[in-house]
Amino acid sequence: MKYITTFVMLCILTKVCYAGSEVVVYSSIDKVFSEPVLQAFEKKTGIKVMTIYDTEETKSTGLVNRLITEKNKPKADVFWSGDPVRPVILKMKGLTAPYVSSAAGDIPNTYKDPEGHWTGFSARSRIILYNTNLVTTDERPSSIFDLTKPVWRNQVAMANPLFGTTSIHIAALFITLGDEKAVKFMNDLTANGVKIVSSNGEVKRLVARGEVKAGITDTDDANVAMNEGCPVKMVFPDQATIGTLFMPNMVCLLKNSPNQENGKKLIDYLLSREVEKSLAWAACAQMPVRYDVRTPENVTTIENIKGVNVNYSDVAKKLDEISDFLKQWAGY
Repeated sequence: MKYITTFVMLCILTKVCYAGSEVVVYSSIDKVFSEPVLQAFEKKTGIKVMTIYDTEETKSTGLVNRLITEKNKPKADVFWSGDPVRPVILKMKGLTAPYVSSAAGDIPNTYKDPEGHWTGFSARSRIILYNTNLVTTDERPSSIFDLTKPVWRNQVAMANPLFGTTSIHIAALFITLGDEKAVKFMNDLTANGVKIVSSNGEVKRLVARGEVKAGITDTDDANVAMNEGCPVKMVFPDQATIGTLFMPNMVCLLKNSPNQENGKKLIDYLLSREVEKSLAWAACAQMPVRYDVRTPENVTTIENIKGVNVNYSDVAKKLDEISDFLKQWAGY
């Protein structure tokens, strides 16, 4: 009996020690880019990172739905989102806990929730990717609105607007243009034969293979294609008018999560200059939101691009408002 009791106590102690040395993160960032960052955190802190990833097709949306279903019994400590809207949605639904990280002191306030529920870092942007074997420099589109012109009929691809960064891009356009003009733009795309595909990665592949001349996608997909030697280049659209949409990573602490303190430590690390630099030099070539983080020559920095003037909380609300329209437009 004595040995059994001792064994049980050892099991309990082992479980307690193990639970205290881990953190659970749900991430919509591509594993190839996020895993090295999380492994570096493990090495630096000794805290084991348990990661759940989203699929390429449902980027962020799938994990948000999972977090909502787990609201009463959270399993995740941290949500690392590849877009700036899903954490806002989680805050609106009461799933996040405020945490102001000391590592974020020099991150511009534009990328911070005033109440500390989410913080942004390393950004991507929405761009037009075009095939250089099919489109000359003079022929390349300079605006997303160019893609509704007859010359681009049946030659443009974009990801399903119900998911990921495409949904955010459309919501931002509704705010910037107004509902009437935004609906017209979407309908003009349909009339011009836009191809709706499963993901931004599929847009990249179609353009790279020359199955379409151009597509609307994200800078990370474009940079991967260029690093692979594909005949593609990208355009930061609408620099003379509404600007290009920036989409920083966002990180938030989940309310009542099992490993709150370790969650805070992971957030501190993700918001560090070290991580912004590593993501700038990775194949995804993300743009630091800090202006003084050193980047490779091929990474265009945020201060050199005109951005769309939108508030991410407003985009989250608008996305909810237009959800029925997007389902109808996409044929759901």
